[in-house]
Amino acid sequence: MTNIVVLVKQVPDTNAKIVVSGDRVDLSAVKKVMSPYDEFAVETALRHREAAGGEVTAMTLGGAGADKVLKDAKAIGVDHIVRIDSEAELDSNALQTALASALSQLGAEVVYCGKSAADSGAGSTGPGVAERMGWASVSNVISVAFEGGLSVVAPSEGGNAKISVNMPAVISCDKGDVKVRKPNVKGIMQAKKAQVDVKSVDIPASSVAIVAHTMPPAKPAGKSYEGGAAAAEVAQLLRDEANVI
Repeated sequence: MTNIVVLVKQVPDTNAKIVVSGDRVDLSAVKKVMSPYDEFAVETALRHREAAGGEVTAMTLGGAGADKVLKDAKAIGVDHIVRIDSEAELDSNALQTALASALSQLGAEVVYCGKSAADSGAGSTGPGVAERMGWASVSNVISVAFEGGLSVVAPSEGGNAKISVNMPAVISCDKGDVKVRKPNVKGIMQAKKAQVDVKSVDIPASSVAIVAHTMPPAKPAGKSYEGGAAAAEVAQLLRDEANVI
């Protein structure tokens, strides 16, 4: 009976319009959702439970507002939902240390997470947590099998590699062949009633702080050309400015 934990993160909806107010991104009116790659991690964790037994715990770090993504995970079938209580802006070291501490408390045997978060895109959480726990780690996993032990498929130079993984391990999930299941009415109703287990852990001070946010520079106006006479100039621009030929 495997103790499976899946890490989920609340991020701004990827379709939301991001506004910078002063020197900070203003997220006050932005819808929050589960980071898309975490959805693949949740699905993979549920498949692991179905294949090998055990229970799945979804865990996040944040304030009370982050309970929504836990309830979303509960609606599609996880057994338990846990939140590490912290409103602080944490750098990767502080975040991964806090997660590793909580995972140890939970007695996790295998951890699934998305390959990267939609807001930061750093892709360091899975490997960083594994390093702190002294566990095996595989990233960018596109397929997982559970017959005869845990094996995964991940991109490798020139193709894909099938990798046998000894537990305990942290598996960072990409989309691959995973089709995420949808919640049914029963799951949604159970999620509404579910209690979030709120935990506190020692979190080290962050050594990296965001100074300011700025929007990327606006794209320059496009250029249009007509007629064969412009072909030479277009070719030169494609070579010298666009670097495509």
